[in-house]
Order: sequence, then C-alpha cells, then structure tokens
Amino acid sequence: MANDRDTRTNLVSAQERRVLVIEDEARIRRVVMDALQDDATRVLEASSGNDGLAVAVAERPDLIVLDLGLPDMDGIEVCRRLRAWTTAPILVLSARHSESEKTELLDAGADDYVTKPFGPAELRARVRAQLRRARMPKVPGGDEPLVLGNLVIDVARRTVTRDGNTVHLTPTEWGLLVALVKSAGKTITHQQLFRAVWGSAYGDAQQYLRVYVAHLRRKIEPDPYAPKHIVTEPGVGYRFEPEG
Repeated sequence: MANDRDTRTNLVSAQERRVLVIEDEARIRRVVMDALQDDATRVLEASSGNDGLAVAVAERPDLIVLDLGLPDMDGIEVCRRLRAWTTAPILVLSARHSESEKTELLDAGADDYVTKPFGPAELRARVRAQLRRARMPKVPGGDEPLVLGNLVIDVARRTVTRDGNTVHLTPTEWGLLVALVKSAGKTITHQQLFRAVWGSAYGDAQQYLRVYVAHLRRKIEPDPYAPKHIVTEPGVGYRFEPEG
C-alpha cells in the first residue's frame, strides 16, 4: 500500500503545473488565482514586474499570466525579458484595447491577450489552450540550466559556472554564448550571429566572430584547440553542440 501511495504521489508531482500571476491589484490577482485553481496545482503570485521576473527565474512556471499595468515597469518590457529565456506561454491581461498595442505585445513574445473585464470561464479556457500548446521545445539553458559535465550555463540567471566557480564572461561573450545556446544543434551563419550580438548586419562578421569565439572557447571548452561545444562550420558559421 505504501508503494502505491508513493507511486500516486510521484504521478501527481510529475503532472503538477505551475502558473505565475503577475498583477499589482490584489483583488484582481485573487480573482485570477481562484479561477485557475482547477487548472494548476500550484499558483504563484507577484505584485510587480521585478518580483514577477524573480519568481519566474526561481520557480520556472509552466505559464505566466501578466498584467500590463504594473507599478514598476511596463508589462511589455516584462514580457520581453521573460521571452529572452523561457518558452512558457504568456497570457496578458489588460484594459487597453488598441490594435497597435496588441501587435506590440505579440511581437514582444506574448501568446494570448485577455481584455478586462473578463469572466473566469474565459480565462480558464485560454489557460487550458495555452498549456496544451506548451509542449514545445524548451529554450536550452533557460527553462532549466544546461549542464555540460562540470560546466553549467543558466540563461535565466545569466551565469556560467565550472565546478561551482563562476566563469567570468564579457557582455559580448555572454551575448554570443546565449545566441549559440538558444539555437543549440543548429548552424547559425556569421551574419545571423553578428546581428544577434552586435545588432548589425554590416561589418566583417567573420573576423569579429573569429576573435570572440576564440575567447569564449578558452573559457568554456575543456580543450579550446579541439572544441566540443562551439563547432565551426567552415565558411558558414558556428553550431553549439550540448552533447559535445
């Protein structure tokens, strides 16, 4: 009987969904949380953008309900920061109605948009739909840390450690590593990497990258002269191989 109970407990844990509600108005936050009790075993809450980002990093929720009118930062900025490291669906709540704002929200990475006032049934239906769609590839190193032997890359926390010790990267090296890790297993052209890191398609991308890739390899590869993770595709670009 004890084994049966343990098995049931493990099944419940494996199926648990975590939904984070980022909303500054306590009354609306409670309405949303009550509406989601049937759809999420664990509902998390935050009353500001910064708190929401911190909870998201700590808890890695399966779905995020985000209010646009936050006291400390625009909800669109919160959305962009979340989307930089997680594929978790983002469902936005707002009293604003303009088409341009909806477009900006979707461009920032939001998955759906519910206009206030809303009914609990509508909210539950939208949440269920997004959770069904959530079975998409995770962002390597973002939704969970990427472990490569004794090296750990955590995009959400913006950290790289080796044997528990911090590996110090320059902002450019970090940008390059994130661009490679987020497209793990895919070849990225020199121009694509150049745009991702420097924000430009102009200049000698191949030469810039050759220098910075060499610096990055010295910091993260077991043997920078025989790289296992940052692989060169001659004349094309680079590919990040997690398995090495």
